[in-house]
Amino acid sequence: MKKQSVTVSKSGKVSLKSDMRMNWRVYLLILPIIIYFIVFNYLPMFGLVMSFQDFNPVKGFFHSDFVGLKNFIEFFSAPNFWQLMRNTLVISLLGLVIGTPVTIGFALLLNEVSRMFFKRTVQTISYMPYFVSLVVICGLVIEFCGSNGVITQFLVNVFGIKQQNLLQNPNYFWGIYLVSDLWQGVGYGSIIYIAAITSVSSELHEAAAIDGAGRLKRVFNVTIPAIMPTIVTLVILKCGMMFSTGFEKVLLLYNPSIYETADVISTYVQRMGIIKQQYGFSAAVGLFNSLVNTTLLLVSNYLSKKYTDNSIV
Repeated sequence: MKKQSVTVSKSGKVSLKSDMRMNWRVYLLILPIIIYFIVFNYLPMFGLVMSFQDFNPVKGFFHSDFVGLKNFIEFFSAPNFWQLMRNTLVISLLGLVIGTPVTIGFALLLNEVSRMFFKRTVQTISYMPYFVSLVVICGLVIEFCGSNGVITQFLVNVFGIKQQNLLQNPNYFWGIYLVSDLWQGVGYGSIIYIAAITSVSSELHEAAAIDGAGRLKRVFNVTIPAIMPTIVTLVILKCGMMFSTGFEKVLLLYNPSIYETADVISTYVQRMGIIKQQYGFSAAVGLFNSLVNTTLLLVSNYLSKKYTDNSIV
């Protein structure tokens, strides 16, 4: 059997070329993923040049008029700029500040259930909404929040609000979005936390119990500290997507009468680019959105590493 030579650097590390020669089957397996990211994530980055052009599809990238930072200046000086920023931040922060604790709490409660049949049943039911098409979910929300919808009738009879189409009132949109998001995503989002909780050593719980800690104290002093790296990692990743969260659902739920609280940066890009065909302007807004997301990701990762010793890199 022919032996393969291995090139080792002075630091003792195997060179990339030697590693690829030895593990070529593994690299072959990840080749489709690499091709996918190159084709759909890296090659389209050439289109960022549109952000600095008065882009015309007929003229193309190389012949469209170059306008510099004009598109960015127009966006920053637009009358609805701060409204878009506020809506995007509020909707994202509601999911982060309320959604994350609710998901963690749900995972902790499930972990405390001793009857396996009941636990599996609750888990299965909580996962189901996530696998329902978002179009169907939004259709149900629109139907239930209509003038004669189930949710509207409940609020009218219990809280005495005025009978109306709730999705025509901008004051209700953030609440509707949050509740529907929790209903759809809490069960599925708890999977990672449940996996992290089950990996906590039982010896730690036994030691805490011997010291007199009850179940609630063990949750706060053993379970939560043990899964904190997982919590921090997921929160950092959510911060990196803060300005891109909710595009599909907002697009399916909103209408011109509630743009005041429902219109976010992602839907604004879609409306300006596809509907109004202002390609250069929408590309500039999209680039700004991506830069802000990247900045938030790096800043949150740095702060987490500095103050909690947990980070994604």
